[in-house]
Amino acid sequence: MSILRRWADPFMVGIVGMMILGLVLPIPDGAVGPIQRVSDVGIFILFLLYGARLSTREVIDGMRNIRLQGSILAATFVVFPLFGWALHHATTSLLGPGLAAGLLYVSLLPSTVQSSVAFVSVARGNIAGAICAATVSNVAGMVLTPLLVLWLMGASGSVGAGGITEVLVLLLLPFVIGQIAQRWVGPWVRRHKRLTGMWDKLTILLIVFVAVVTATAAGVWTSVSGWSIVAVGGISIVFVALMLALTWWGGKLLGLDIPDRIALLMCGSKKSMATGLPMASVLFTPAVAGPIAVPLIIFHQLQLMICAWLARRLARREDDAPLVSV
Repeated sequence: MSILRRWADPFMVGIVGMMILGLVLPIPDGAVGPIQRVSDVGIFILFLLYGARLSTREVIDGMRNIRLQGSILAATFVVFPLFGWALHHATTSLLGPGLAAGLLYVSLLPSTVQSSVAFVSVARGNIAGAICAATVSNVAGMVLTPLLVLWLMGASGSVGAGGITEVLVLLLLPFVIGQIAQRWVGPWVRRHKRLTGMWDKLTILLIVFVAVVTATAAGVWTSVSGWSIVAVGGISIVFVALMLALTWWGGKLLGLDIPDRIALLMCGSKKSMATGLPMASVLFTPAVAGPIAVPLIIFHQLQLMICAWLARRLARREDDAPLVSV
């Protein structure tokens, strides 16, 4: 059984299971909205627990960590777009202009918030720094992503205040409430680490399921061939691996400690589908938005699977282990 668990991590099996379930489970059109709201409730509770668990001093220290915050922003909005631009030109003949443009679009998006912070928590990294960085990335992305799209893709459009409002209400509000309440409930939450650890994993599984169900209901998978999906998947794996290597070893070169390197690894290597899909519907015409969305959906699922494996491996480390092989 221990050998089976080593090679088939239950968390990874759960993620694959949620993907398959989202593809094959018939979901009525009217049920997609309620499923999304259930996911939103899970995310709200997750960030409420984060706020209750972290001391205010940890949060302030996370915001003051300029090296960490700056490196995550640079990875998200400078390094990622540079590689995305090069990848777009290298794969246009292989994938076609639509899917290749989708890979470029992926590179221009802000980082994920929910899954990044959840993986940092699972991996025993700097949660406060991750929350600050991922939130700043998403708020900044409301402006930077459309500008980068206009510059590198020639598309125009605008993103309203809805995305910022969602970040504030769904993520920052529960975190602030948890911070206010942490002086009373914080010790209890910190004594029950399994509570937040279990909720981390359940929320990630729910995010994966909702993402696949939403894409399936929208008919995204019918617009591309099986070969195209395989090709985009292979390229996405290389892209994710490249950014993981750059953020992990780049953090070492910057002199970051292991918890900060984990935050940079998880926040600086991922892109937000929750932000990217609504933005695509605003920035592009429906005929263009469909093919562009496919690489984002595939990339999103693969990054969750790869980072889930990494997070579990990092969580098993000894505090003084060098981790040179990660």
